[in-house]
Amino acid sequence: MNPVKELRFLLWLNRWMDKVSPDVVHSFTIKSAIYGSLIARTTKVSARVNAVAGLGYIFTSQHIRARLLRPVVRNLMRVALTGRNSRLILQNPDDVNVFKKASIVKPDHIRLIMSSGVDCERFKCVDRSQRHGQPVRVLMTARLLWDKGVAEFVGAARMLKAQLGEQIEFVLAGSPDPGNPASVTEEEVKSWVAEGIVTWLGHVDNFHMPELMSSADIFVLPSYYGEGLPRTLIEAGACGLPLVTTDIPGCREAVNRPGENGIIVSIRDEKSLADAILLLHQDRDLRERLGKAALEHVQRNFDEKIVLSRTIEVYRELI
Repeated sequence: MNPVKELRFLLWLNRWMDKVSPDVVHSFTIKSAIYGSLIARTTKVSARVNAVAGLGYIFTSQHIRARLLRPVVRNLMRVALTGRNSRLILQNPDDVNVFKKASIVKPDHIRLIMSSGVDCERFKCVDRSQRHGQPVRVLMTARLLWDKGVAEFVGAARMLKAQLGEQIEFVLAGSPDPGNPASVTEEEVKSWVAEGIVTWLGHVDNFHMPELMSSADIFVLPSYYGEGLPRTLIEAGACGLPLVTTDIPGCREAVNRPGENGIIVSIRDEKSLADAILLLHQDRDLRERLGKAALEHVQRNFDEKIVLSRTIEVYRELI
């Protein structure tokens, strides 16, 4: 939204890439993919790999700013992401179809690699029997954007706290993103804490995330954001947590067998979310069964060793 600032950054990136002279430029997210690929082309880098992990705010929001930017970004992508020595990595089949229909990239230059992977040596399933008798802890970790389903999480928490009181606890981990128009404000989060609805941890770094996941009983992501394949869902699955999420691209790949390895709820529906959480709260055996199936699904499909191997294959195509 600040052309002068963006141009200054592009000039810096051009000087930096010319100096480093990399063999491969691998860019993540839409903005980085556009900038990285444009500069890689001007500096004649031989191989360009772009990973777009979800369509994000620009392509999914109905905010006026997003609608104005959408055609600009789409045209920039057509320029930046094409070329014989370029490949586009997408994380779910729906995004692949979107890019094919939009004719942004040649179909044979698209590679589907499900998720960014999870280190199953760090994110491990733990014995939760020691938590028996304690409040059931429901965890949501995400950037605090409305489109991530934060309002629905809080709404479900308000309903169930009124019904169950101290028998259930809702934990929210993540920080606002002031640069995003869809960001929740810190004041709003603090008001929920003051109301006694949620415990807010703020930003939790990746080093401490396995410990946080292990302390929870249920993991929730009621997103309607343009996800790729949410890393938090597969991290929670690797920790043996039962997953509750929505039927949108990316999330439906994490819970690909609803009722068997997780629960799918309607988007923008706090009642549907509250019903799913209540079901898991009341049925410990169901929590264990869904958590075990989520773990098996992650180990079979999303272990980072699988993702890294497939990514290296893309590099080899180009070099």
